[in-house]
Amino acid sequence: MKLVIHGKNIEITDSIREYVHQKIEKAASHFQHITNEVDVHLSVARNPRINPNQTAEVTIYANGNVIRAEESSENLYASIDLVANKIARQLRKYKERRRDKTIHDRNNTIEEVIPESIVTDLIGDRTPELPEEVVRTKYFAMPPMTVAEALEQLRLVGHDFYMFHNSQTNEINVIYERNHGGYGVIQPRNNGHSNGHSNGNGKASYGNFTMAAKLNSNH
Repeated sequence: MKLVIHGKNIEITDSIREYVHQKIEKAASHFQHITNEVDVHLSVARNPRINPNQTAEVTIYANGNVIRAEESSENLYASIDLVANKIARQLRKYKERRRDKTIHDRNNTIEEVIPESIVTDLIGDRTPELPEEVVRTKYFAMPPMTVAEALEQLRLVGHDFYMFHNSQTNEINVIYERNHGGYGVIQPRNNGHSNGHSNGNGKASYGNFTMAAKLNSNH
């Protein structure tokens, strides 16, 4: 198992490196047969107003899937302990999902429901603003997957949204967690759709994108 440690605003000493290897390798010890690489990012916030300010982030690449956990505290070693426990739980969930996945058509585990309301104007009178500088750039592989597989990835990485290559449409989509429950999918808008109206399939168009219906999973 390849384990890579990165540091931001912190020197990765031999004691820190040894502690990370001890904790993370122990957390992933029962999953090394599915684990290809482990990236560990340790950082300390320079802004004194940020508290807790010492963060440990672990990303595991397992059989084409990404499993991620992040924890922060006022002590770096405590953060490493917390994130090791969290990534171990994430790995157990991932293994259980793989074991229990016996349904042939994974799309059958998702049910579309037409949204209760459609907002046609997303920004109103506000002018779109971009940050003055790029804070962080990430690159990652984007193998084709179904919406159901993207939903599983969203749960594994622990983010509010997940961008993926839809294997059924050959397009780039975004699946996200809705504030009021369930999940939604953002898709490129087909030319035949009109802005802000439902197309009869539980989807609504917004500019150059289509907001899919609410999604529910049986898992």
